Amino acid sequence: MKKIISVVLAVLMVASLAVLFSSCSKSGRLEKLRKELEGKLEGDYSSDLEGTTLYVYNWGEYISNGKEGALDINLAFEAVTGIHVEYTTYDSNESMYATLAGGGVNYDVIIPSDYMIARLIEEGYLAKIDTSKLSNFKYIDEQYRNPGYDPTGEYSVPYAGGFLGIIYNNTMVDPADVDGTWSLCWNEKYKGQILGIDNARDALATAMFALGIDVNTNDTAEWDRAADYLKKAVPLYQAWVMDQNFAKMEGENAAVSVYYTGDYLTMVDDMNEASGNGDHLSMYYPEEGTNVFFDACCILKNSKNYDAAMLYLNFLMDPYIALQNAEFIHYVCPNTAVTENKEYSEYGNEILYPKTEVKSQYYTHLDEETIKHYEDLWNKIKSAG
Repeated sequence: MKKIISVVLAVLMVASLAVLFSSCSKSGRLEKLRKELEGKLEGDYSSDLEGTTLYVYNWGEYISNGKEGALDINLAFEAVTGIHVEYTTYDSNESMYATLAGGGVNYDVIIPSDYMIARLIEEGYLAKIDTSKLSNFKYIDEQYRNPGYDPTGEYSVPYAGGFLGIIYNNTMVDPADVDGTWSLCWNEKYKGQILGIDNARDALATAMFALGIDVNTNDTAEWDRAADYLKKAVPLYQAWVMDQNFAKMEGENAAVSVYYTGDYLTMVDDMNEASGNGDHLSMYYPEEGTNVFFDACCILKNSKNYDAAMLYLNFLMDPYIALQNAEFIHYVCPNTAVTENKEYSEYGNEILYPKTEVKSQYYTHLDEETIKHYEDLWNKIKSAG
């Protein structure tokens, strides 16, 4: 009995020391960050809300998180304001929407894409944002303000954007097969080496662009035609993936993938860091057309921490923070303090900021009948494949 008690006490002591060490370690990191940020920030970030927990819901791999020496933005925010960020990720607009629609969650800040923001506005999920109270909003480029998905600019603050494109391993794909079109994703030569993008809107769009169908049509017959064409590609797929793209393409375990601009650039960086093989990956935007998108920060109407959320949005737009984030996530940045900064490393990046116009189209929010129809088509495709 004494032996058991001794073991229990020893375990409790180790656990207590671990918690204490973790607490001290975090405290040290927060203090270090506070000192590093002194004199670098323009906004006023009071500690009036110290002790608050802010719940942020964002795409995976979509914020500078301290990896490989980069700034940990959420920890930096806590260092400056005392507000702890509880950060959760999703891998598609649709999975994020399903989580919100399911209820039982208490997120404050979300960062969806254009067409999803329009849907969330229509369905009453979002709180209004008074941008006059955000001192750093002045850095948002005029071309990104009052966009089609939020015409009054009352519900969102631009975050980042990019294009959907085809990523391929140029050591595994014959150059003769890269003709600049969507056909590579239907090429039987690469059966078992193609990754299908695992969300309805993007997956069906690949077929729609290939066939010359308007990706914003409400004609259900056109969606049927796109679904039939997509079904021809499914037997060639190794898997349906979203963020699993990183491991598969970086590990050179797949040859072709449909994914996003910034993630491609992150893959190249990761491969260069790990093996120096980043040049094995290439990307292009198909000539028939592709999706251009913009994601923005929104505050949920049921947020319990609205003021903390506003502070967080202002922090993300702060020139120093925005630069660190843009350098890390590799997406189009709407912040003029970044794009006009000569230290911004993405100048001249043809994938991120193409010099020649990319034939592209934004997704728009569709009518309820069309959404239900293409979601039903998608479920049938997934269950069959």
